[in-house]
Amino acid sequence: MDDVLSTLSARVGECLASRGWRLACAESCTGGWIAEVVTATAGSSAWFDCGFVTYSNTAKQDLLGVPGTTLEQFGAVSEATVAAMVAGALGASRAEVALAVSGIAGPGGAMPGKRVGTVCFAWSRRDTAAITQTRHFPGDREAVRRAAVVYALSELVRHIRAADN
Repeated sequence: MDDVLSTLSARVGECLASRGWRLACAESCTGGWIAEVVTATAGSSAWFDCGFVTYSNTAKQDLLGVPGTTLEQFGAVSEATVAAMVAGALGASRAEVALAVSGIAGPGGAMPGKRVGTVCFAWSRRDTAAITQTRHFPGDREAVRRAAVVYALSELVRHIRAADN
């Protein structure tokens, strides 16, 4: 793992551990990369609970309880879907905070209004509504996926720190 990801994971761990919180991840386009990054950090068992890799719509429904109507109406790559994914991750875990990611990493998969590089994110704590956001990342499949991992974890740190204010 490179220095950027290693440093970011350590920062996530410090933020969570200092509050006694654990993290759950619900991942689609990142394919478990977020969970891999955080579990590469020594001591992460104190602050990482679990990860769900729900690449298919069926897995999103079966494992995270994403309503089929949400997927039909908005698609897998939507803020509505990641909001449901993050709620499902919290509901199926013992974590206090969760994040979710779904996107189009490419090279195919683009659709009207959703180009390659579109990634939707959600972050939530048990006692708060989900915060959602859509970003567009340039590059090939690897670059889009890596950028999504970095962004998801960077924003997680920002949201945790904002909770203190």
